Amino acid sequence: MAEDLQQRLEQCQKENDEMKKTIATLEKNIRENYWFWTDDSQDYTVHHPILNTLTSDEQNPLLTASVQIPKEGTGNDSTEYGSERREFGDFGLYNAKVNIELKINHDGEVNRASYMPQNSSFIATNSPSAVVLIYNYTKLATQNIDCRPELRLCGHTKEGYALSWNPNINRHILSASNDQTICLWNTEKLAIEEKFVDPLRIFLNIKLSSNWNTCSSHYTKSSHVADAHSAEVNCLSFNSFSEYIRATVSADKTVALWDLRNLMLKLHTFESHKNEIFQVQSSHHNETILASSGTGRRLRVWDLSKIGEEQTNDNAEDGPSELLFIHDWHRGKISDFSRNPTEPWITSSVPEDNIVQGWQMAENIYTEDENEVNSVDLE
Repeated sequence: MAEDLQQRLEQCQKENDEMKKTIATLEKNIRENYWFWTDDSQDYTVHHPILNTLTSDEQNPLLTASVQIPKEGTGNDSTEYGSERREFGDFGLYNAKVNIELKINHDGEVNRASYMPQNSSFIATNSPSAVVLIYNYTKLATQNIDCRPELRLCGHTKEGYALSWNPNINRHILSASNDQTICLWNTEKLAIEEKFVDPLRIFLNIKLSSNWNTCSSHYTKSSHVADAHSAEVNCLSFNSFSEYIRATVSADKTVALWDLRNLMLKLHTFESHKNEIFQVQSSHHNETILASSGTGRRLRVWDLSKIGEEQTNDNAEDGPSELLFIHDWHRGKISDFSRNPTEPWITSSVPEDNIVQGWQMAENIYTEDENEVNSVDLE
């Protein structure tokens, strides 16, 4: 057993060493942190991430930070090999340090955190107390002794791990809980003194299964039930460009694409993952792009527009035509990832080793006039 473990570790190290050889061609702007909103500033943009920790028997604050990312064409050539560091790329023209700006005390662990898309001053979190907390972090001091949310959204009886702001309707937010309910709130009351908000609607009996329920206006009833996967459905993603398109992922190792107007027919099944899938997110900027990750250490990016394209035998061995890219830089299971809402191709992902990476694939991978990569450059 010890020999098998050693072989696995050696194989993992070998794969990471090989990835370093290709990282300059395939990806750029590798950063071991996580970011969101941007502001122009000289030759770089300033991104403000939200982070959280998970430590037993200790306070687990919600963190806001800032990091500088160089604008296109302002950094050194990432394909140039740095002999001193024995790695490709030199990003020394800007301050790459990630600065923690604010520590927000939280009621227990932060299960999930998300900026409001229409106003990044507001952050929502899932907590173990079953209450969804809304913070206006611009009103908080650098260090806060007490948990002081702007609003507490009531409705659940158990903690939850799913949270989604509505990108089209201002201040509307959904949360899913272990109590088998989904709650919808309107946080318009942010402007008044009311601190506790009841849900607009509660969707009941959302059970763990391979079926996928869509709920009607009557909150106790499902309008449709689709036999989505052969195992549990772990995550669902809304499409920012269509009110009808959804993506689901499952323990059956597949990603499924759906049209709400005809749930009897699955639009497409994406197959490449070798392990159970727990996360899927559609792009905020491109209606054909989505990404998925699971218990493996690889994150996959898919392009719906490439479904059915002809492939060479060599390309087919790497995966289906719609598999645009595989991020293969983590050393452990990917716990979570997020797409940057202001930069189309920047993604952050974090594995169980707690090293969060911010990365962007090379432009030639996703542009129509893709240039062929010389195999010599990959060696």
